[in-house]
Amino acid sequence: MDGAVSHGYREIDVPVDGGLLHAAVWDPDASSRASLSTSAGPDAPTVLLVHGVTASHLAWPFVVDRLPGVRVVAPDLRGRGRSNGIDGAAGMAAHAADLAALLDALGIDRTIVVGHSMGAFVSVVFAHRHPGRVSRLVLVDGGLPLDVPAGLSADELVAGILGPTAARLSMRFTGLADYLDFWRSHPAFADAWTPELERYLAYDLVPDGEGAFRPATSYATTADDTVDMNTGSALPDALAALRHPTRLLTVPRGLQDEPPGLYAPDHLERLLGEYPGVRHERIDGFNHYTIVMSPAGADVVADVVREELAAS
Repeated sequence: MDGAVSHGYREIDVPVDGGLLHAAVWDPDASSRASLSTSAGPDAPTVLLVHGVTASHLAWPFVVDRLPGVRVVAPDLRGRGRSNGIDGAAGMAAHAADLAALLDALGIDRTIVVGHSMGAFVSVVFAHRHPGRVSRLVLVDGGLPLDVPAGLSADELVAGILGPTAARLSMRFTGLADYLDFWRSHPAFADAWTPELERYLAYDLVPDGEGAFRPATSYATTADDTVDMNTGSALPDALAALRHPTRLLTVPRGLQDEPPGLYAPDHLERLLGEYPGVRHERIDGFNHYTIVMSPAGADVVADVVREELAAS
């Protein structure tokens, strides 16, 4: 798939612990490179985009479209997309190691990292464990601790944070039309249904081996990640040591288009007091998905990325 007219698109598989990590690279074409004086051939500026908990690299084409002259790299995190065959546990440290392997395979020494949702948490841990590989961080509706009660089981955490998003992972569908019909009723996309969204959803659907189809994302991996993200030590250790320039974008509506979103104002205020180095911007008019998976949301994110590229 050619995700953006200003880019060429290619897919790669990178050996990681337990299997192969699948990823996409959008290379800027010659005309788009000419629009940025700093980008020429292999020296084009690079951005690493890290998707959310049940997503894939195809969450990003709207953002890619708006970054002419920029090389964009985006993995399917282990347990998702075409990386769903990787053996072994997940968790923030495992994803961070996978990102380092991906950059190694592409010969990328250092890059801006943009993470959405769970990808923002992964990005913070990656910056901590591989500080020399990251120049700046952009966290999109994620990356700082969520406000969840202590003492919940793995299933309770997943259900409480992800709700129907997690329940979908156990569902079976007769085919793509059935799966698209399921998503058409999703409140987050009521006013944001696009051909790009359909391609993203089609990529997510895989055979279940018994004549039906299921989402590619592994529930077990999702549970591992959700528990580690909320109760493990990798994230608090990384945040305590955060040194990279970091921008956080939050939105007022959540996974079901409900207020107040992932970060209620009082909770967010406490977090920003605890992590004063994080520069925060509230982006009104979007929900957790549409901030990256809609043209208007991608406009905002791409503007921020361009500002961070200029600053780096």
